Amino acid sequence: MTRQTDNPADPFKKALAEATKTMADDPEMSVSYSVDPPGMTSDSMRLPQISRRMTRDEVLLARGTADAFALRRKYHDDKTAAKYQPQGEIARALYDAMETARCEAMGARDMPGTAKNIDARIADEAARRGYGDITDPGDAPLAQAAGYLVRHLATGRDLPAGADNVMDLWRGFIEGQAGDTLGRLDRVLADQTEFARFTRKVIEDLGYGDQLGEDPDAENDEQDETAEEDQSEEETPDSEGRDNEESTDDQEAPPDESESQETDQSEAQVSMEEADDQDMADEAELPQGEPPHEPPPPQPHSEADPDYSVFTTGFDEEIRAEDLAEPAELERLRAYLDQQLEPLKGAVSRLANKLQRRLQAQQNRSWEFDREEGILDAGRLARVVANPTTPLSFKVEKDTEFRDTVVTLLLDNSGSMRGRPISIAAICADILARTLERCQVKVEILGFTTRAWKGGQSREAWLADGRPQQPGRLNDLRHIVYKGADAPWRRARPNLGLMMKEGLLKENIDGEALEWAHRRVTARNEARKILMVISDGAPVDDSTLSVNPANYLEKHLRDVIAMVERKKQVELLAIGIGHDVTRYYDRAVTITDVEQLAGAMTEQLAALFDIDPRASERAMRVALTRAS
Repeated sequence: MTRQTDNPADPFKKALAEATKTMADDPEMSVSYSVDPPGMTSDSMRLPQISRRMTRDEVLLARGTADAFALRRKYHDDKTAAKYQPQGEIARALYDAMETARCEAMGARDMPGTAKNIDARIADEAARRGYGDITDPGDAPLAQAAGYLVRHLATGRDLPAGADNVMDLWRGFIEGQAGDTLGRLDRVLADQTEFARFTRKVIEDLGYGDQLGEDPDAENDEQDETAEEDQSEEETPDSEGRDNEESTDDQEAPPDESESQETDQSEAQVSMEEADDQDMADEAELPQGEPPHEPPPPQPHSEADPDYSVFTTGFDEEIRAEDLAEPAELERLRAYLDQQLEPLKGAVSRLANKLQRRLQAQQNRSWEFDREEGILDAGRLARVVANPTTPLSFKVEKDTEFRDTVVTLLLDNSGSMRGRPISIAAICADILARTLERCQVKVEILGFTTRAWKGGQSREAWLADGRPQQPGRLNDLRHIVYKGADAPWRRARPNLGLMMKEGLLKENIDGEALEWAHRRVTARNEARKILMVISDGAPVDDSTLSVNPANYLEKHLRDVIAMVERKKQVELLAIGIGHDVTRYYDRAVTITDVEQLAGAMTEQLAALFDIDPRASERAMRVALTRAS
């Protein structure tokens, strides 16, 4: 008898796991499902979580990820890949992306059903990374474009939306530089060794030959030549008489000196002719007119500080809150959050209602009178009754500034916020979002943390790469979207409960999070943009700070704040919980008690919405006084 608590998705998960093992030719492989990013090791595979709802997108993404991993296990040999793997970061990314495309193309040829599933995975990746919105090739990843192009040429399939945009942005450059090499794709696709040589040639054609390192085939040739020489030295003569005969011939017919000189001159002449031919060939290869097109330099990791570096962004993620937990778990966590904040909820609601009254007072009390059309002005009807010849008077409501506004709340999700601070931050964000939505002000709620303590997969990659000096940021970012600006509050309400999830809150890299939130809000169409940051400390990541200067992350945060305030596209304000953020932000409040957070948030926002600048300044002073 099936228990009522059984997950209806379990039969599908089990069937998918068995099919994946069969496709990968690895019946002993362990297959699991998790909210963590998908991954594969030598004996296990982690696939995207499938909720009880089993939505179409969830099923297609799980199938596509499973097929992609299984095909790599089936067609990919780690030893061969390691033998030909380039040394440089860009070249290595190109090499890996093209090898992944090869495995998927082989699967599409041998098992056509996998192609549609993998299309779903590529479409999801393209949507999450915003590939469809990129217009500048410099913003599109070259390695991903090369992989997409290989897959397209090998299978003839059109790429999903977004992915095709990335490929098209780079296709002209790739085919212009490596078109002749790409013509051999079909001949090498089934042989990983030949394809690895082919890939290295493409990388060289694209201008990254200096990142390839030593040629592994050249080392093999030297070893073969050495072995042949050793073998020839060990060979014994056929017979003693033959050796004597050769010796006698040598004594009887010494080489003619003049003949030897003629031979040397002839060889020298041939060598000179070959050199001339080579020079002419080199000259023929040089482009006429303009120099060859160089690939654009890689974009800096930070617009605020071009010197800010990141060891790898391959493990970073921007993820929706609902993708980190199942709906039932989100509802449970939300109920727990409401229970924890019940005593505070009334006070926060009163402050939110106060904010709403101030906004609605501006909205409903601004009129233009004595208009020829609009809403009938009932207050002046007495004049019409007294004198019927008096024309009717109408009034028109004025447009108000705050209607065309978006507010972004950026919440620190670091481990030091665990407990009451994160609970109050969550409930305040929730109530403010609901209040502002009533007043037609759109609100976005974002959070930032890391995927792991002390570096995660980024640090593992750094260790495997030989620990290069000053690698830059060395942890895996996790940027969370709790509520999009266009999402209604009722739909996003359960998501804020995720902040109560055990193990979510880790380390904080504030500079990149602020830059991410700034990019999102500046892309909006609203005329007025407000960004509020709530944090309880300076940026801290042990892995990054252990191998970089001690002020590395703090300097970057200051640079990002300076950029945001210099551009003046966004009104930036901050609230520090037990931490003096006024040394970073021009407009900031520091509170010593987390219970003051609700009042500080509402007063700060109310001050921004005051039309009268003097009233705004007075409200700001009130906020500072109450928070101190």
